[in-house]
Amino acid sequence: MQTPEISVIMPVYNAEPFLKESIESILNQTHTDFELLLLNDKSTDNSLEIILEYKQKDSRIIVINKESNVGPANIRNEGIFASKGRFIALMDADDISLPNRFERQVDILKKNPEIGVCGSGFTFFGLKKNVVTHSEKHDEIKVSFLHSCSIGNPTVMLRKDALSGLIFDNSYIISEDYDLWTRLITKTKFYNIPESLLLYRWHTNNISKTRISNEAQAIRRIKINQLKEFEIEFTNPKIDSYLNAISVKRGLMPSEIIEAIKASKFLFSQNEKLKKFDHDLLEKHINRTLIRTIRNADKYNISYYNYLKKNESELFQKINKLDKIILFLKSIFRWKKQYFFSIS
Repeated sequence: MQTPEISVIMPVYNAEPFLKESIESILNQTHTDFELLLLNDKSTDNSLEIILEYKQKDSRIIVINKESNVGPANIRNEGIFASKGRFIALMDADDISLPNRFERQVDILKKNPEIGVCGSGFTFFGLKKNVVTHSEKHDEIKVSFLHSCSIGNPTVMLRKDALSGLIFDNSYIISEDYDLWTRLITKTKFYNIPESLLLYRWHTNNISKTRISNEAQAIRRIKINQLKEFEIEFTNPKIDSYLNAISVKRGLMPSEIIEAIKASKFLFSQNEKLKKFDHDLLEKHINRTLIRTIRNADKYNISYYNYLKKNESELFQKINKLDKIILFLKSIFRWKKQYFFSIS
């Protein structure tokens, strides 16, 4: 086999119910110049048997079989190290790539040499059904990363040389992709094709309580790491206020929201000096975040309303009229309730 243009990295762990469909979605791509690395991470079901069955049918398949389970980040790294292609396509063993996925992504990467990472929209199916499209262009993606991962991991195709030595970090398990992309976006351009090129399977493994808890902890670390772009270290005593300025958190107390607004002003001034983000996009993102946070405060009172109106008039004017009325009524209602309780 000659050196392939694309290396497809597919980790496999107990994927028996969905594995055949996922493998066939790769083998049936319209762009055929690829190798498919199937990395069995010590599955305890019949995944290995399925993998070996397909290996007999298609010479483009390469099998890596682990004697012990190493986890999704480490197994992806091993696949990347073993890959021979100029481009690397990521794929999960329970998803389905649409037939023209590789064709569309290779075309984008060849025509735009400055783009190192290319994702696409995707369609949830299974327990959850809807189409997801993230921010399309690099500057938009970078700003949106401050709040959440804005590129679907199994939709990614990237230039191998764009990795610049960066790898998935297993300590961010479940969110290791989000961590890598936030580090890599400082080194190369990102782009999302604004159409669905992958079917993302949503099932019970996606929504376990343990998964949600672990993911929340990892995401907090990733967001703190991104604050280094503003020269803010994790030891900063106001770290929570900076986090609340860049990412919506429901149920904050009025005092916490006021601190987040103050923190946002420092972020703006730092970005004007350091120029790490498109400033207009950053302002829109943070203002939108703060307005949503204001709407979802834990408590309301008239002093909170008056502070926003008088001391943060520029932000207050960006709140739409209906939300201002609701905010005022909630503040008055809570103020009266507290007043009558105090004299009863």
